[in-house]
Amino acid sequence: MSETSTDRESSPSPNLAPRIRDRTVEPGRLLTLRTSVEDIVSWRGSFVANPDPAAGDPLRQKLTVSLLDKGTEQRDRFELARVLEDCGAKLDLSSDGLFVEVSGRALADDLPRVMDVMAEMLRTPAFDPEEFEKACAQVAADVQRRMEKTSARASTALSQQLFPEGHPNHRPSPESVLQRLQRLTIEDIRDYHDTHFGATEWTLAVVGDLDHETVASVVDGAFQGWSPHDAPEVYDTEAAPTESGRRVVPMPDKSNVDVRLGHALPLRRDHDDYTALYVGNYILGGNFAARLMSVVRDEMGLTYSIRSSLSGVTTRYTGSWQTKITLSHDALDQGIAATRDVIRRFVEEGATEDELDAKKTTITGSYTVGLATTRRLAQSILTNAERGFDLSYLDRFPEEIRSLSLDEVNTAVRRYLDPDAIQEALAGTAPEPVEA
Repeated sequence: MSETSTDRESSPSPNLAPRIRDRTVEPGRLLTLRTSVEDIVSWRGSFVANPDPAAGDPLRQKLTVSLLDKGTEQRDRFELARVLEDCGAKLDLSSDGLFVEVSGRALADDLPRVMDVMAEMLRTPAFDPEEFEKACAQVAADVQRRMEKTSARASTALSQQLFPEGHPNHRPSPESVLQRLQRLTIEDIRDYHDTHFGATEWTLAVVGDLDHETVASVVDGAFQGWSPHDAPEVYDTEAAPTESGRRVVPMPDKSNVDVRLGHALPLRRDHDDYTALYVGNYILGGNFAARLMSVVRDEMGLTYSIRSSLSGVTTRYTGSWQTKITLSHDALDQGIAATRDVIRRFVEEGATEDELDAKKTTITGSYTVGLATTRRLAQSILTNAERGFDLSYLDRFPEEIRSLSLDEVNTAVRRYLDPDAIQEALAGTAPEPVEA
């Protein structure tokens, strides 16, 4: 084990970075933070699986992850559940784009037992055929439910307008997902695990009532010998917008129409302009006090909900800027026109100093609240590591927000938000239906 930063728990500094122990513990990176909470530890970990979106790997990855807690080569699902129940521990495994993530919470004294179970699930799942059939049925049911949701269909349609099939932000149609699902076998899942699961960029953040050396020893014992996988990065990293300005997914007899407006963004999460653009968008549509909500909902009464966001922007690939709005049939055209008008005026005129000051307070306050529990601390530390940022960014982010000038924010908005490049995706009972 090699340590890459010193531990200063006794320091009166409120900063996180100096208190985080950062080291290499085979087979990956371990980040530990001791807090004042008693007896409890929380953790969050991940490795890069490198699924190929164009080949349908996200579906295979989702199914693989769903089977990890259904039995291993050493213990069946009931024995695994019994260990966690006896400890009163919580353990979750999830598929998150390019990553497979694990998270949990347990008493500090039970950490060795729970870590052993977690490592067992990741490394030696049984992949029982009967459990596979159940998982497929569950996924099919989930897809069928999403097919009936106008919000899901509109989001899928916009993603297909902005990103190629090989991009992680591209969402395949639910019909194609069901077709792929019918062709999958348990051998496909075993093969995906063999090829894409391993300690590639394995990172684990552990927070709570802990001893750094003890945690390092526990993790080393549980994961020793876990090898990285060799699956290459085959996904597209850039957007490829279509020429179509509007796509409509016909869904008869729906009471509302879900609308998605947006366009691709040319910057990634580590770009110098990202923070200014993030704040600019937050002023436009980040919360209930934003421009879009104030005008389109509060003043004009055209919708109950309207938000805008920077969606799917990572340090590995580009994302998009999107506005989401739900409209009645009668208010559809007026609502879209009003939304576009607010966006255009915001880009042309910019934010005000009062708006910027208010959003700085909201964003930094939310960030601080988000670090108030061991679970959220572990998540923030892991996310920071996944992005490739140094630990000090955890402390720099609020100051980065507070130091932004109005000119920096408005310049970023004008540079990256283009009202003339907006694409539209609608789902519901809407005019001029076009097959999605």
